[in-house]
Amino acid sequence: MDALTAFGLFAVTAMLVCYALEQRSRWFILGFAGACALGSAYGFLQGAWPFGVVEAIWALVALRRWWPAA
Repeated sequence: MDALTAFGLFAVTAMLVCYALEQRSRWFILGFAGACALGSAYGFLQGAWPFGVVEAIWALVALRRWWPAA
């Protein structure tokens, strides 16, 4: 496993964990947004720009959900 693949695995795992725990704290919503941003970076770095764009949009959606909860 190379470093880029490990980075992608970390990003997607963080997304899954934060999404599963969103109901426990608003900070998990923010964590989900950050993990989506990492997933977006991974998508662009590996050359899958559509994945990068979609993950960036999900990061913005999560930030919009976190902001009123803050």
